[in-house]
Amino acid sequence: MALSCLVPAALLTALAGCQSPPPETKPDYTRQLGPGECALRKLDPSEWPDLGAAWRVRDPALNTALDRSINWFGAPSTKSKFPFMQVCTWEQAAASAVAFRQLLKDSKDEAAFMGALRQNFEVWKTVGWNGEGTVLFTGYYSPEFKGSLKRTDEFKYPLFKRPADLVTDPATGEPKGRRGKDGSVQPWPARKELEASGALNGTELVWLASPLDVYIAQVNGSAKILLPDGKPYYVGYAGKTERPYYGLGTACVEAGLIDKDKLSLSAIVALYGREPAKVQELIWKNESYVFFTEYPGDNWPSGSLGFRVTDRTTLATDKKVYPQGGVVLVDTKSIGVGGKPQRFLKFMMDQDTGGAIRAPGRADIYMGVGPTAETLAGGQLAEGTMYYVFLKPEAVSQYALPERASKGKSGSTSQGSKPSGLKAPAGDPNK
Repeated sequence: MALSCLVPAALLTALAGCQSPPPETKPDYTRQLGPGECALRKLDPSEWPDLGAAWRVRDPALNTALDRSINWFGAPSTKSKFPFMQVCTWEQAAASAVAFRQLLKDSKDEAAFMGALRQNFEVWKTVGWNGEGTVLFTGYYSPEFKGSLKRTDEFKYPLFKRPADLVTDPATGEPKGRRGKDGSVQPWPARKELEASGALNGTELVWLASPLDVYIAQVNGSAKILLPDGKPYYVGYAGKTERPYYGLGTACVEAGLIDKDKLSLSAIVALYGREPAKVQELIWKNESYVFFTEYPGDNWPSGSLGFRVTDRTTLATDKKVYPQGGVVLVDTKSIGVGGKPQRFLKFMMDQDTGGAIRAPGRADIYMGVGPTAETLAGGQLAEGTMYYVFLKPEAVSQYALPERASKGKSGSTSQGSKPSGLKAPAGDPNK
């Protein structure tokens, strides 16, 4: 017998009774950290996750992503991102990427990998949205559209260049507002008002076939556009307004236009084909607006660190609460190409961010380019957790820092040319 049932009857109402379970707490994946709260906590070795399992499924893409992070750390400007709260210094973060790449190369088997890892590294776990490590993992991808560099009857909806009066934080890229003629910083208009005002006229970068194409490009932060002559034209993120983000998927469900269990990007596209005016009204509920610049094909799609992201290995997180450029173990679920759910336990690199990725309880997995990546991104919606891997402070001096190792080559990731803050997740049904 439950002890609560032995409480005098007069107290049962006050204690909510012994038969009614407490109401479930609705997850708040957007919960922000409190004052002085850190998004990561260091684990005792006895608490470590199964890092050996991730070693067993490693693939060459991890080495590619590690090389890109190390190249990024080679730019002197990256020092401005550190030290990172109570977690790591720039030297520790940079040397960790170098050391982890060397560890992968030198380890002959799982036992050797784990032995060296325990000797030289420490592991930090996210607090997640609930203080217990729970993170919602969504997916994003790089879409492909047809378009034109000139306005035509077929292509008449533009992606705009970054406005000269857009103000962003020089360290994080976080949008702050719009610079007025008197030097003051004022809020940007919401999406609908901005488009209606004509304030961006003359700054068109490329033209697409529909407002929905424009919206999809904006929430993913990049796109490959096939011009009328068949040549590809690559665009990527160049900044955004500070207005709040609101998901198109959420708006479609709330409006009763798509059932929650049938929500996907393809369902939204089909709805737009039937009810374009209704979908346009819902698009306007997302007040945030994203701007673009042309990218060279060999550096596209580019993440918030200013270099190419890596399929199923680049992770997007909130760069205000998580240190960028480092090794992350992600433990969640995903779908395979056939649509069946499967465990996703993998070493990744924290190399990107997003418009809806603005809390410790959110992260976004980059799935790649094209239709298959769209399917994987659209099906990625699962809780999980993640862990950051850093060298112990006393081991940092054993490794040459990227700036020293690649002296004179750090310009390859021109951090000053592209502010942080990239996209909202394409596969997020809340978009």
